[in-house]
Amino acid sequence: MRENYLTVKGYGESEIIISKSRFLTYIERAETEEDAITFIERIKKLHHNATHNCSAYIIGEHDHIQKANDDGEPSGTAGVPMLEVLKKQGLKDTVVVVTRYFGGIKLGGGGLIRAYGKASTEGLLAAQVVERKLHHIMKIAIDYTWLGKVENEIRSSSYILEEIRYQEGVDIIVSVLKEQEDSFRNWVTEITNGQANITFENAQFIEFVVK
Repeated sequence: MRENYLTVKGYGESEIIISKSRFLTYIERAETEEDAITFIERIKKLHHNATHNCSAYIIGEHDHIQKANDDGEPSGTAGVPMLEVLKKQGLKDTVVVVTRYFGGIKLGGGGLIRAYGKASTEGLLAAQVVERKLHHIMKIAIDYTWLGKVENEIRSSSYILEEIRYQEGVDIIVSVLKEQEDSFRNWVTEITNGQANITFENAQFIEFVVK
């Protein structure tokens, strides 16, 4: 299972005009090829009268699904540069569609490659790139006498305090990067003088916007 990877936060759209042609970019997260195809078809239906609806997507832990479609533009001038933008930024599970309304001025092969690449980059800025990091959700079970100290230590640390459950004792739920689990256990054991029961609850991804 992958642990940390880059993708888009979610849906985003942008528009640029180059030599009177309108380039409308639509981006979405797609975790399956079916998701990507459904998204592409939705945009094509939305802009059924556009000159071109070019697309690209990259999916899978090892990027094993990669597709690019020029939709009538000269071969290699639209879908491929769009896909290259996704690959260059190291993105996974991402689909992009660039809709072009021709403005009457031909751009040439090089001009098209630059235009579709720029349109894709602008779309990514609108969608926002995030890093998804796999965290382990840990439960610290302690007596109430330790609550103040442990809570303060966690809030002052890089760990994420998710919840405090008040029961017969206290359960503190904390998100910890998977690779930091061992050091987290040792740290909690040290600050509680071994009086805490530390258990793994589950795993989840937490997203951080990439600036």
